[in-house]
Order: sequence, then structure tokens, then C-alpha cells
Amino acid sequence: MQVVKMYTTAVCPYCIRAKQILHAKGVAQIDEVRVDLDIAARLKMLEITGRRTVPQIFIGQTHVGGCDDLMDLDSRGALMPLLSAA
Repeated sequence: MQVVKMYTTAVCPYCIRAKQILHAKGVAQIDEVRVDLDIAARLKMLEITGRRTVPQIFIGQTHVGGCDDLMDLDSRGALMPLLSAA
């Protein structure tokens, strides 16, 4: 299973939903980076994604995007192959 990294904030319903989806797909651990607590992490997220919103989700080295992007990936049947890639 690929490493999942997610930039989040404490009270983000989209972050919570994305975590629920990933856990339902068998992801046991998510490397969560709280950008509401760490300004440097927020700036890093903006630099690497070009986006200000959370969540920003990475599966391995692949930037998936936000919660809607994750749900779209899942609906197309592409989430599990990405999670399972070696």
C-alpha cells in the first residue's frame, strides 16, 4: 500500500470525508500535516500544489488533489490501483 500524505485543518469536513474514504479503502495510516498549526507547512503546500484549500492529498508521489478529486478517482475505479501501486 502506498504512503498517503494529506494536508488538513482541524475543522474541515472535506478532510474528514477524505480520511473516511481512504480508511474504507484499507489505508491504515495517513501522514497528516495540519496547515492550521504550521504556517511553513501551509506555504509548502501552496508551493507544491498551487492550491490554498484543504485537503490536499498525495498517494505516493502522486498529487491527487482535494476530496472531490479523490471521490472522482474512486468513482472511475482508479483509486485502488493507485493505492496498491508498488
